[in-house]
Formats: sequence, structure tokens, C-alpha cells
Amino acid sequence: MSLPPEKASELKQIIHNHLLKMDIHGKIREVLAATVREEQGPAGRPLSETDFLQALQRRGIIEDVMKGLHLTQEVQTDSERGSRPKAAPHLDNNNITLLEKTVIDPSRRHLYVQVLGGKAFLEHLQEPEPLPGQVCSTLTLYLHFRNQRFRSKPVPCACEPDLKEGFLLEVQREGTGEGSKMADATAMLSLCDPVHIVLIRTDTSGETALVSSYFLDWRAVLGSPNGKTCFAVELMGVGSECKVPAGVLTISLELYPPLTEALSAAVISTQQSLERQRTAEKERLFLVYAKQWWREFLEIRPSNQSKMVKIFAQDENGINRPTCSYVRVLRAGRLLESPRQVARFVSLLAHEKAPVVGGGGKQEQWCTLMAFLCRGKGDCEDHAALLCSLLLGFGLDAYVCVGTKAKGTPHAWVLTRGADGSITFWESLTAHRYLHRAIDPDAPPLAPQPKPSSPYRTVGCVFNHLTFLANCQPSDAVELCVFDLQNQSRWKAMSEEALKTVCAPGSTTSLPPLPPLCAPSLDPAAASNQLELEMRLLVSEHRKDLELATVWDDHLSYLLSSALSAYELERCTGVSCGNEEFQDAVRRAVPDGHTFKGFPIHFLHRNARRAFATCLRGPSWGSASPPPA
Repeated sequence: MSLPPEKASELKQIIHNHLLKMDIHGKIREVLAATVREEQGPAGRPLSETDFLQALQRRGIIEDVMKGLHLTQEVQTDSERGSRPKAAPHLDNNNITLLEKTVIDPSRRHLYVQVLGGKAFLEHLQEPEPLPGQVCSTLTLYLHFRNQRFRSKPVPCACEPDLKEGFLLEVQREGTGEGSKMADATAMLSLCDPVHIVLIRTDTSGETALVSSYFLDWRAVLGSPNGKTCFAVELMGVGSECKVPAGVLTISLELYPPLTEALSAAVISTQQSLERQRTAEKERLFLVYAKQWWREFLEIRPSNQSKMVKIFAQDENGINRPTCSYVRVLRAGRLLESPRQVARFVSLLAHEKAPVVGGGGKQEQWCTLMAFLCRGKGDCEDHAALLCSLLLGFGLDAYVCVGTKAKGTPHAWVLTRGADGSITFWESLTAHRYLHRAIDPDAPPLAPQPKPSSPYRTVGCVFNHLTFLANCQPSDAVELCVFDLQNQSRWKAMSEEALKTVCAPGSTTSLPPLPPLCAPSLDPAAASNQLELEMRLLVSEHRKDLELATVWDDHLSYLLSSALSAYELERCTGVSCGNEEFQDAVRRAVPDGHTFKGFPIHFLHRNARRAFATCLRGPSWGSASPPPA
């Protein structure tokens, strides 16, 4: 079989890298020395090349080389030759077959991040050793690097968790304008993108908690002579525990292919120091500007002091960042197909306020997007920032609103402006939309006024990735607000140039990188079938306790799936359809003299026991209730 020249050189490079990794030269030298001592003898007979090859074969050196290569799995078919090889999303050290199937482009740099284990997770010091088959709390690692996301296998919680995983990261990314030239040490030193490591704990009921969020500067490997380094990373807690160590991970970094010449530690340290100084100076100048802007805002009218103008917010690591930096233009590709589907997706992420130890009210914590997505739940600010980012990706003029809702509770939601000036509020927790019409306080007493349609009471500021505007109207009541954002007498704007210095992508090294959305790893049909089986078992057991027999109608069960599909479609689009067909099918399926009654219940989890308990607490099974809006 003949190969094209570029494939032949690629194959040679793969073999060369494999031989280097095995230290084949050292092994050959050892075999040669031993063969000369054993077989040359006192007669001084010269040894031939055949003798050396036979010695290598007897000691299994050749067999080891061929086993490690598996060349048949690396050869691409004709249909694949037009596409560039991709890095595998995940390497598992315990499953070598995954490593053998990995196709690595030898002309591009890769970083192999290996987690060698954890220790000093003192929160789990008293955690008992799980028995075989026992359900227990688990820890899972999530990584993000230059638009690539990875996840480890869950391991049982322990003081020394068995977190041992490998991840192959592509340092040079296609489509980023970096070309096909292999990056050298100097080029990689200028790449300040960190490896974002997020550690999530999942309890036995499926509830998740954010344990730690850490930004790893991987460039220390550039100073290693053999392109490999190993060190310990101390993970800190989050929120109110951001100063308390959560545990330690041992991490190994290795570059593929290795560098021909490593950088000195002084050069790497100097580059990192310069980046920190530039970031600190930009943040200092922005803080000076923000203080001056705030003084000017208060001079407009003293009552502005009480308005909810949120310029800075703390992330999970306790770092104050401008609120505009939490919003970025995020495109979902083919994963989400419309703005309303985006709103539905964000609303399915569970709502949970940041945990507080003791009393004292609400804990202030906005999460980075990576931590929010990995945890799968967050506060209203996290939902609003994600929804705004995705709506911006769909080309809408979207802003996050910060204010209050009923009873003066602090809240965040999203606002979009239409080309005709119409204002729409989007509730990120429910996907509900409200058309805003302001009340005219100067209108005659008998003039008709629009009724408030939204649950929001006051609004203090609106912002997105480019703009920050504070409400300087006489009243911050939503029903009286006019959202003419270009009117400087109603909205005081921050300088867009000042915001770009600290919020634009790549403006500072402290700005967390934006992770992409990933395709679902869950098989919806399999999960739905499993959940149905679990629910059937729970219903049968409950009715058995009541001394009632249970008979299942599989045909009627199948008919109900069209109703559930229609409810989901209505949540996504706001349009109800398919109800006539469902009613006609049910009438034909239900025997004469019988009545069908049912109502839908919406859950944000797949725990059958929790769902069944909610059903028992709901309306009586003996009466029909209208479907929720």
C-alpha cells in the first residue's frame, strides 16, 4: 500500500516520537552490551547484524515496539484524508484502547495533563470506604482550555480521592489564525490562556456542589529540559470558604512533541510578572474611573444612592470583577436553534442561592460560566448572564437588568430591545417573556394606562459585554421606567473604551476564558425509559401498600408521549399545538364508561423518588387539574 508523501512523513514522525518515548536507544545499548559479553567469548568471533537482531527479538524489544504502535488503527481511509486529524477529547490511563485510538497531528503542539491523585481533602476525612455496589458521593474533575472541554470519571469522595485521569489538550487550535506551523517555545509563552479546573461533588441524591475552581498556568512546562514537569496544586474552596484549602491535586504536564530547546525559568517568570503588572495597572485605572463615575452619578440626585447599581461582583473565588465581564457573545452552534429555545435551556438549569454558613442574609457570589455549567445550577445572576450571552449570540440587543422583584427581593433578568423600540423582559429562571409598556405619570387622570405585566418592581442598572448604564430617572420603578438607553438624561453610561480595557476578550490575564457549550452526553430515549420503569415500580409499591391492584396500559402510555411532547414544544416556542390529535387518540383508547384524567408536572431532575414524592403532595388524583401555563 502506497502513502502520499505527507502521510509518509506523518507516519515517520509518529514512529519517531514513539521510539523516543520508549527510550529505544538506551534499551538497544543495554542489549548490545549484554550480547557482546555473553556471546563473543574468548575466541573473539565478531558478531553480525543478524546476531544483534536475534538478541533484540529474544528479549522482546521488537515485540514491545510493535505492540505500542498499532499502525493499523492510525491509517485513515480515503474519505478521511481530506480532514485534519483531531485531538481526542479524553485519554483514560486505565483504558489503553482509548489511547491507541487517539490520532495526534505531529505538526501541532499538544499538552498532556495528567492528574495523579488527590490528597488532604479533609472534609471527607471521616468518609467510610464504600462497599462494592454501594451508592456514594463522588468527585468529578472538569477542564477547559482554549475552547476544549473535558470531564473525568466520578470517583468516591475520600480524604485521598483516586482522581487519576489524563487529558490531551491541543495547544494550537484550528480556526484561530495560528496557521499550521508548529508553535515554538516563544510562541507558546505568549499564550496566557490558563487551564480552568473545576471540581464538583455529587451526593447520593444527584445534587451537585462546587468544591473548587482553579486556574492553572501550564507554561512552567516550557522550562523543563525533557518537556515534562510534575507538581502539586492546592485547590481552594469557593464563596465564603475561598481562603480555606479544599484539597491538593498532583498534576503532571508533558508537551508533545518535546521542545528542542527549553526556556529558562527566569524568562517564564519575567513574562508572567509582566502580565500580572499590566493586568493590575488596567484594573487600577478602571477602579479610579469607576469611583469618579459613581461620584458623578450621585451628583445627579441624592436618591441614586439607594438604587441597585452593580458595577462589580465577586466570583466563586472571591475576586471582584466588573459585572460586564460576566457577559460575552456566546454562540451555541447547532445545539440550540432559536432564542426561545435558548431561554428554555437556561431555565432548565436549577436555581440555587449561594450557600451561607449561619445567618446574615444572601451570600454575594456570581459564578464564572464554566463553574455554572459544570455545577448545573446557580443563582439568578448566573442564569441572566448566560441567557444574555446566548441572546447576544443570536444577534439580539440584550442586556442584564439588576433590580428587585416582589417584596424588594434582589433579582436579575434580561431585557431585549427590538428594532421598533419595543422592550421585552426575559425571566431566565422560567423562560417567561413580558412585553414592557411604561406608565406615563404626566398623563391625565382618566387616560388609559397599561397594566404592569412583569413581576419586577425596580431596576437600578442594565449592562452587557460592551455597555453599562445606570438608571438616573426620578423613579426606579419598572412600571415608570422608559428604556430609551441612548437618552443621557434617563441613563448614565460608562465609557465603552474604559470597559474594553478590563472586559474585552484577552484584555487582561485575569479574565476567565469563555467555554463552549457541549453536545449532551445523555441518551434521552434510554433515560426516559429507565425513569418510566422506576416510576412504575414506585407507583405499584405505593398502591400495593394501599391494598390496590395495578394494571398498566402500554398503549395509553404511548399515547401520552405526544401530550408531553406538545407541552415541551409549548415551553420552547410559546405556541400550543397537537392537542386535537391527542384528545382524539385518548377518546378512542379509553373504553366506554371510563374517564381519563391527568395533568403534567415539570421537574428539573431525573430522580424518580423525588418526582413521585412531589406527585403525592400535589393535587388529588381523583380530580382533573388544568395544565400549568
